[in-house]
Amino acid sequence: MRKNFGAKTFMYPLPVLIIGTYGEDGTPDAMNAAWGGISDYNQVALCLSESHKTTKNILHRKAFTVSMADAAHVAECDYVGIVSGNNVPDKFEKAGFHAVKSQFVDAPVIEELPMTLECKLIKVTDEGLIIGEIVNVSADESILGADGRIDPSKFTPITFDPVNNVYLKLGEPCGKAFGEGNKLK
Repeated sequence: MRKNFGAKTFMYPLPVLIIGTYGEDGTPDAMNAAWGGISDYNQVALCLSESHKTTKNILHRKAFTVSMADAAHVAECDYVGIVSGNNVPDKFEKAGFHAVKSQFVDAPVIEELPMTLECKLIKVTDEGLIIGEIVNVSADESILGADGRIDPSKFTPITFDPVNNVYLKLGEPCGKAFGEGNKLK
């Protein structure tokens, strides 16, 4: 038997994305955004309201970064989601983050977060969806496996549970994709 919940924003996993931008004065800013994801082969889509400082920064600079929040930085990532850059202009610094300018776009890479998509703005839809082209993905060597690829067990990205209002840790393999070695019971 199933229970109906009606129209809700229940989706698993819901990635915890930390959007990095520079303000008009060059100050780095970050916000926690759970509503976003890959929208095409080399594109990311973010659902951000126009009232966010981050949205204004993206429109001004035409660039942003998307870092994956990880288990080692839950408090910092949560902080940049509950504090507005419109009210606390130095929230990036207060979170304990450090910025390095991306080599590819006019946006900060957050040193503490080990994986980042570096994006240039493509468009903003009438519904407020921000679409960016992924021009580079950078990863700290500490989360790479022996094969040189990103190893989720070393990375431990987190996901947001919208039903229970908690963060969950990811990273344990449970099967190969595309049927490789998977057997039906």
